[in-house]
Amino acid sequence: MRTTRKNFLKSSALLGTAAGFPAIVPSTVFGEQAPSNKVNIGVIACGGRGNSCGEYLYVPKAQIVAACDPKKGMLDARSNVWKVAQKDRYSDYRELLAREDIDAVNIATPDHWHVPMAMAAAKAGKDVLCEKPLGISIEQNLAARRIEKEYGRVFQYGTQQRSMQALRMGVEIVLNGHIGDVKEIYVWAPGGQHGGDPTEAPVPKDFDYELWTGPAPVRPYSKDRCMNKRGSWHIYDYSIGFLGGWGAHPLDQLQWWADEEDLGIPFEYKTTGSINYNDLFNTAYHWDMEARYKDGTQLFFMDTDTAKRVKKNPDMDQLAQFYNCTQFVGTKGWVAVAREGFKASAEAIRRTAKNPGPRRLPVSKDHKGNFVDCVLSRETPVSSLDSAIRSDIISHMGDIGIRTGEIVQWDAEKETVIGSDAARKMMHREMRAPYDRLMI
Repeated sequence: MRTTRKNFLKSSALLGTAAGFPAIVPSTVFGEQAPSNKVNIGVIACGGRGNSCGEYLYVPKAQIVAACDPKKGMLDARSNVWKVAQKDRYSDYRELLAREDIDAVNIATPDHWHVPMAMAAAKAGKDVLCEKPLGISIEQNLAARRIEKEYGRVFQYGTQQRSMQALRMGVEIVLNGHIGDVKEIYVWAPGGQHGGDPTEAPVPKDFDYELWTGPAPVRPYSKDRCMNKRGSWHIYDYSIGFLGGWGAHPLDQLQWWADEEDLGIPFEYKTTGSINYNDLFNTAYHWDMEARYKDGTQLFFMDTDTAKRVKKNPDMDQLAQFYNCTQFVGTKGWVAVAREGFKASAEAIRRTAKNPGPRRLPVSKDHKGNFVDCVLSRETPVSSLDSAIRSDIISHMGDIGIRTGEIVQWDAEKETVIGSDAARKMMHREMRAPYDRLMI
């Protein structure tokens, strides 16, 4: 029988229950062309953050050679802009990963697919840029280390604020001691949504709902579940909400500093929040975390509305225009970093940005460009996997605290939640077969 894409999908589906999942076959089966001298990018998921993949068109060393999305309308709309040929458009990611001419993938799927898809890509020999947040469980986050350790792939986390000059300069001011010893950090990010319409509807003919669902539980199709621009970001089957999805950005700036100071993450978390458990959108939409590091440094992490309302931060009125922010408060002053720029408690502190001192952070002016450069050089990108794992665990510790109503603790040496069996069990999330095999 002649090998066609249709036959390939049938056989790989069978392999999912027989000999392993997913099946990867050489691109030569389909007559693909030899690789060019550019980094060949395959885009997996074209909507939402996938829309940003147009930035690769301005990276001289890269080219988009294929795209994948289970929503055909979205796939075609973006592929037309990116000039991806019809033969290079796929609804099934396994076809894209089977191509040997693809060097790297950009993963912008719903959150529940992030780590499983990244693992599948790594096994297929592809380097990975994965959108934030990382996993939908701490267990997934820890397993993601295999992408580098076992498969030797380059991984860039989609926290593009590390490629913004003003944020890097602000963190360098802190690292070089210009605000003294850091005692408190205030972090805030946009809150989530509640509500959502769960009304069951027919699955659109051009939408592969089974593949979109993947490792998540099977649920009745509804427009708000799948077609709402941000719907899946607020449904617990697929995410932990903006606690992780938006929180990833300002927590990433915190982690950039903490990694340089070898602080790791806090060991104790007290988090309260609001979740409408009976809504379709059933993740935290407000939250208020107080956490402690081993050296006594305190972290206060809230959604933006809560941060402005409770004003635990005495400088909040000066920073109210920042909708997501990381503020470092030291013994000599403070620095706050955000997408709009950075602020300092004194002009003398702000002026140190041009020549902060010997402690400098990696310079990246283009997040996707940095990823492409590292694919070629095999160096570690500016937003490393290890740092992503740590910052994302902070979000999960908050979610676990809200859902259990307990103060939760983290054992950094054993990398596990301690002190509560209920909290520890929440490190794990069930994955539906056969997609659970992607984590093996």
